[in-house]
Formats: sequence, C-alpha cells, structure tokens
Amino acid sequence: MSGDLRHPDRDPDRRQFVAEKQEPFGAILSCIDSRVPPELLFDTGLGDLYVMRTGGEAIGPVVTGSVEYGPMTSGTPLIVVLGHQRCGAIEAAYNSIRDGKPLPGNLEAIAKALRPAYEQAVRVGGADPVDSMARAQVTLTAADLRSNQDLAPLVKKGALAVVGAYYSLDTGKVEVLAGAPA
Repeated sequence: MSGDLRHPDRDPDRRQFVAEKQEPFGAILSCIDSRVPPELLFDTGLGDLYVMRTGGEAIGPVVTGSVEYGPMTSGTPLIVVLGHQRCGAIEAAYNSIRDGKPLPGNLEAIAKALRPAYEQAVRVGGADPVDSMARAQVTLTAADLRSNQDLAPLVKKGALAVVGAYYSLDTGKVEVLAGAPA
C-alpha cells in the first residue's frame, strides 16, 4: 500500500536457486484483470507463489486441480482467493445474468460459473451489487476450496489455510474476507 517495494527474489541468484526445485509459500487464485497481478501486488519473486488467474476467479476442474497442486505436492500452506474492486468479468456476468442476455463465445462459461455469486449478491443486496457479487465470489470460491475433498483434510489438520481476500484498486489494500488462520 505504501509503495515501499522490495522486489525480493528477482535476481539471477534466486533464479539459479529455484531452477531445480520450487517450494512456493502460497497459491493465489485471482482475476485475469491487468491491474491485479498477484506477484506485483504482494511484491514477491521467483518461486514464491503458484498463481492461477481466471475471469472473476471462476473455477472448474482444471483450475481446481491447479490450485490443489501446491498444497498436495509440495505442502504449500496457503491458498488465497483474491477478488478485486471494479472487476470487469464480474460486471459482465452480473449484467448478462440480470438481463438474460448470454455473453458471446466462451465468456458465457464464466457467467455460468459466477451465477451462485450473482444469486447471493441479489439476496444480500447493497448499494453496489457488482461489488457485492465480487465479494460473494471470493467467499464462495474459498469455501468450496476449503471443503474440497482433497484440501479439506489439510485444512482440518492445520497444514493449509484457504483465505478469501479483496483488493481495492483505489487504496492498494487487501482485505481478508474469510478463512484467516487463527
């Protein structure tokens, strides 16, 4: 938030260190939005994070498998589902579902994946329904991952935290919405 960037682990020595083996401390599922690159937001370097990016943090089997990879193969102790302010994918899905007008091409698959968040946002209401939907998508996706048949045992024994978070484009702040470790 302060702009005090350290740019750790980005030099040739780090590249050599991680060339043979990786042990990232976190896995992040975030949006494809060009303003929200997790490696830059969290000021991380080579080998620090597994990063998956989809429109509106939509998930399906391949994405879920990608998120599972770190915790299940190398003991990565943290998954963060990171939504953000003014998400274009969420807004497009919201408008499409509300208006009953399918999105073109495979974009409709994103809208279908985001329907549960839309339904929750409509139930909850609020001044900004698109923002409510973005936050709902984060909490629903984090809850799904937390209860996933392969990840749930790791969560239960305390070897894995699955956190839902929201990034403010205006302030640079990341707000934890759900799943913060005790």
